[in-house]
Amino acid sequence: MKLVKVIRYLFIGAIFGITLAKAEIISWYRIYEMFKFQSFHMYGVIGSAVVIGAIIIQIIKRLKLKTIDGHPIYISPKDLSVPRYLIGGTIFGLGWAMTGACPGPMFILLGNGVGVILVVLLSAILGTYVYGLLRKRLPH
Repeated sequence: MKLVKVIRYLFIGAIFGITLAKAEIISWYRIYEMFKFQSFHMYGVIGSAVVIGAIIIQIIKRLKLKTIDGHPIYISPKDLSVPRYLIGGTIFGLGWAMTGACPGPMFILLGNGVGVILVVLLSAILGTYVYGLLRKRLPH
């Protein structure tokens, strides 16, 4: 049963990766255009994802949907914290602007043969590790 689940996830991930590649979401040029406010392409994609995500979360909450295993889906409320989102968003945005890739497309870039993205992937893993070490000292 676990092998079927893994194959299913790999298939969905491959379809997602192909979709992002064909839509030019992984294009450094598209990301560059976005940060220079020269094109609506990436803002349209990100905005659509936010709206669709908000709608799906509301559907999950209002219909009290369950997982495939029958467990209730619980989405814990987030604390509002200006430093948390300001600092985290700034670090994320700077990393995205400097590398031309956010976390999801990094793997798609690797799959498309952009080998230099390994440096970014290893840096992201190191950053996640350092965050884990410093988590208790950071504003949350």
